[in-house]
Amino acid sequence: MNYLEFEKPLAEIEGKAEELRAMARGESGMDVSKEAEALDRKADLMLKEMYKDLDAWRKCQVARHPDRPHSKDYIEALFTEYTALAGDRNFADDHAVLGGLARFNDTPVVVIGHEKGNDTKSRIEHNFGMARPEGYRKAVRLMDLAHRFRLPVITLIDTPGAYPGKGAEERGQSEAIARSTAKSLEIGVPVISVIIGEGGSGGAVAFATANRIAMLEHSVYSVISPEGCASILWKDAEKMREAATALRLTAQDLQKLGVIDRIVKEPIGGAQRGRKETIEAVGKAIETMLKELSGKKPETLIKDRRQKFIDMGSKGLAA
Repeated sequence: MNYLEFEKPLAEIEGKAEELRAMARGESGMDVSKEAEALDRKADLMLKEMYKDLDAWRKCQVARHPDRPHSKDYIEALFTEYTALAGDRNFADDHAVLGGLARFNDTPVVVIGHEKGNDTKSRIEHNFGMARPEGYRKAVRLMDLAHRFRLPVITLIDTPGAYPGKGAEERGQSEAIARSTAKSLEIGVPVISVIIGEGGSGGAVAFATANRIAMLEHSVYSVISPEGCASILWKDAEKMREAATALRLTAQDLQKLGVIDRIVKEPIGGAQRGRKETIEAVGKAIETMLKELSGKKPETLIKDRRQKFIDMGSKGLAA
């Protein structure tokens, strides 16, 4: 288990409990079950207290936790007959963006997601979930396919933001993001987005321009990272805690503002401590949102999606 900075006191208690059990395994006849169970109870209470009311910066840390389930995990668990489609038919295949045809509860869909990877090798391969222009152009290609065959689009968002490298800028990064966002507004099929970790900058908006947007309880969604915001506003990246609060990037804040439609509850301790339960909860949320949109005409879906973004932010401004 990887522990976050604010979880260090919890790590000490859970570590002591494990040490006691290791000692008992090494010495026959030693019974430490009562002491270990007491430490387990103390750790459970501490975990509940820690996650009872996380501030914005701690939610950012949880959203970035390396052990949270990623898009690949959701696709493997929730979708059947997944057939990956690669490349943008122009330059290359971007491994930061996964996408293809699949079935969700036996309904044919197109699924698109950012993938961060789960170890050093895969994180480098997937560029830590930061897509290049070809990733967004691949998404546009898949959305066109969905529109042509009347397939719902489901997007899974988990990115720090679009890749800011020189090559990406030379190949038209901002234009690719804009075209992906515009395409999301144009297609006459249901578009459903779930922010499963970080929803960073235009890289997230390109996939989150949807009829229905859900966020995991401890995920974040913002125009810029807290560190980037602090560097611009205060010339000091260490003020990221203040920036995280000011950005109102939590699921709870964004639901009040009308930016998202629903919050998917996470297990106590975050998705990383209950991967299976989290994936199942996301699956139920997707099923509900698909039912809400089923039977709607293409022109209605397009109109509702556009109006959703016109109205965005008008709710809760006085809060």
